[in-house]
Amino acid sequence: MAGLKGELQQLDVVTFGESMALMYAEGDGRGLGSGRELAQSFGGAESNLAIGLARLGCRCGWFSMLGDDPMGRGILKGIRGEGVDVSRAVKTKEAPTGLMLRESARGKLSVYYYRSGSAASRMTPELLDAEYIANAGILHITGITAALGSSCLDTVREAIRIAKQAGVRISFDPNLRLKLWTVEQARPIIQELAQSADYFLPGYDELGLIYDTDDEETLLANVRRLPGMTVIKSAGNENWLVQGGELHRRPFEHINWLVDPVGAGDGFAAGFLAGITKGLSPVEALKLGSIVGSLVVQEPGDWEALPLWSEVEAILNRTGHIER
Repeated sequence: MAGLKGELQQLDVVTFGESMALMYAEGDGRGLGSGRELAQSFGGAESNLAIGLARLGCRCGWFSMLGDDPMGRGILKGIRGEGVDVSRAVKTKEAPTGLMLRESARGKLSVYYYRSGSAASRMTPELLDAEYIANAGILHITGITAALGSSCLDTVREAIRIAKQAGVRISFDPNLRLKLWTVEQARPIIQELAQSADYFLPGYDELGLIYDTDDEETLLANVRRLPGMTVIKSAGNENWLVQGGELHRRPFEHINWLVDPVGAGDGFAAGFLAGITKGLSPVEALKLGSIVGSLVVQEPGDWEALPLWSEVEAILNRTGHIER
């Protein structure tokens, strides 16, 4: 296995998890299996978030295991090219880079994973650089990594232990993927990881599955018992912040058009964590997350539509666009 270790640097956020090669049929039509040409990119919740943070002016690191193959090398080059530190990423010849296919057909979005036995699914606690994690302000983890297998879950737990020991705050997005595990498998593990989080970032629908209820008061009672704050995405047409027993609501931002909902949650999380690292209050960070999420859905792509800080700042300052 080949690592890319370099000089240790202070980072605002460190995250890790699987990034996969992405193949998709452009446009809305007959979708996959129809003989149409496929475009290629890459995607992964954690690398999406890392790119989003880098574009918002934060110092961010991402690592994983990738196949030492053309797709893995392309992913690494792409993430590094966005200004994300990838010095702790590892390439291996023993397993391939994961693959996902995506189609939009008859108005429905579908994703197909080919990640069983992938390089990232073989992550173990030995992959972790404790000093690298301890040097970050926030460690961001997701339920996707925990779902990839027992060794990956062990890696998540060890990363949390390292971060807690070093006083690094924990951000946790459950990113519940029912193609990776069942609700029954996911529920106790996600509840366990939520207990470790300073910032718990679920979607409203996810919360219903995590706590096995669709009653709003019961859901809020559950998150109010957590030690950290909870940021709830897409509660109706709002995003919510639950902090110290108080509920703060933020209506969705106005958008001119909806193009592609993929990546909105990762964009929101990047915006919220960027606000925290920039010293904003949690309520102000909630607003920033909402703005970033609203911009992401107006352009296609998993991470390509993530905005620059200058774009977000223009909205915050209500600076109009000058066409010519």
